[in-house]
Amino acid sequence: MNRKYRKTLIAGNWKMNKTPTETKAFMTELKGLLPKGRWCDIALCVPAVCIPAAVRAMRETRVGIGAENCNPNPSGAYTGEVSTAMLVDAGCKYVIIGHSERRAMGETDEEVNAKTKAALEAGLIPIVCCGESLEQREADITEEWISMQIKLALAGISEDKIRKVVIAYEPIWAIGTGRTATPEQAEEVCQLIRTVVRKLFGSKNARATTILYGGSMNDKNAYELLAQPDIDGGLIGGASLVPSKFVKIIEDANQPTA
Repeated sequence: MNRKYRKTLIAGNWKMNKTPTETKAFMTELKGLLPKGRWCDIALCVPAVCIPAAVRAMRETRVGIGAENCNPNPSGAYTGEVSTAMLVDAGCKYVIIGHSERRAMGETDEEVNAKTKAALEAGLIPIVCCGESLEQREADITEEWISMQIKLALAGISEDKIRKVVIAYEPIWAIGTGRTATPEQAEEVCQLIRTVVRKLFGSKNARATTILYGGSMNDKNAYELLAQPDIDGGLIGGASLVPSKFVKIIEDANQPTA
């Protein structure tokens, strides 16, 4: 992390977990555990039906609520979809875009780009995900694959908006598998991402871009991962469902930085 130039963000991704009732109970417990000082930005991206309960419960805290997906169209015949305007009106601040689980369902790089633009236009902070499979890592094409994903996701985005984009590196081979990239492996790719952003948008914008690590970061490995200079926070899966574990990661984000 480098708090001198960019924000630190610990973001939870609940995936398809918890009901609105369970959300209220979780938030109540979390509020009692949160550190008093403002150490870092905190986000919880929850299922769409849980957003109103989460927003109400955390209204007077520094925790921002986010969604796990959005549709790039403003409205229309898109049954089951949720627009960025709906998310903003519901009280969202963040939205996850291009998660590997969504990509596995068929989401394309072009759709990731369209959703990112729509989120920015609506005033949301997009958390744009990228990551390689085990096969791609073993074929030694991680650099090419990640570079391509970043370039396609950020195509056509203006320099004045790029600083509002958060990028999350989530190696697919380390999500929900119990495997985690070593701090050195995670740092290497996050540094690569910053290099790609620098080539696209210049040094100042690259230095200001928040880059998260999202491959099975938990309360036991967060400190080491967050100590890396180009890892500015985490996109947390399973550990974000347990208030005490999530708070431990938030506390680990409060460490001396360069």
